[in-house]
Amino acid sequence: MEQRDVRGHYDELAAEYDEHWVYGPEYVPWMSARIAEALVLGPEDRIADIGCGTGLFAKEVARQVKPRQPVLCVDPSEAMLRGLGTPPPPELVPLAASAEEVAEGRVEVPYERLDAVWLKESVHHLADPGRTLRGLAERLARGGRLLVVMLPAAIKYPLFQAALDRFEELQPDPLGIVEHLRAAGLEAELGFVEHELRIDRERYLGMVRARYMSLLSTFSDAEIEKGVEEIKAAHPEPVLAFPDTFAFVVGRRLGEETAAGDADRREEEA
Repeated sequence: MEQRDVRGHYDELAAEYDEHWVYGPEYVPWMSARIAEALVLGPEDRIADIGCGTGLFAKEVARQVKPRQPVLCVDPSEAMLRGLGTPPPPELVPLAASAEEVAEGRVEVPYERLDAVWLKESVHHLADPGRTLRGLAERLARGGRLLVVMLPAAIKYPLFQAALDRFEELQPDPLGIVEHLRAAGLEAELGFVEHELRIDRERYLGMVRARYMSLLSTFSDAEIEKGVEEIKAAHPEPVLAFPDTFAFVVGRRLGEETAAGDADRREEEA
């Protein structure tokens, strides 16, 4: 099994990232709407997307919610952050940093407190998820929400068997993330959403070769090609259709600010 650093993987993938992750025209709006609903986002919220990549979902959330303050887009890969635009649009503000650096206060963040934070499919990259999620929870305002979007412990993707097996070995259990958020002092609950994906088979094989999932970066070129042949044999159909299921773990910081106190706080930060 090859070991590749995560930042290097995404640096290499940055130029083609959007192509691999925009499965169809409806996918990003659908997922962004689910994120906004789970976090109960409103225009007054100070929002952060931790591990934002090229900002696919931050851009769409900003379009849907129209926050009055820019969405903070955090990612350790500067190559990925360039996908926000040069310069980035006014509704987004990039920050080249890891989740750990934000959680531990090792980088300057434009907002003293955050009302809503999400991590989409990045929690499995955290070396110490309990510690990092606790640090992010401490950055929340009273009533603030933290959402972890992740794949479940097993997936039904049309991957080769070795990749599916390795996914199950490496993927954190969503119930464990619930416990981390509760240990951080948040009220936490687990839910699931599902979306059917339909992708041209040749396009999907190209995505696998490009290692669109970080999991695939643990396989050698020869192993990937062997896996592609396995996928071809198992899926002769020209269009692959399969469920994309996500666990949504939502944590909420206890306590509500008064309307007057909330208004005073925002005025101070303006």
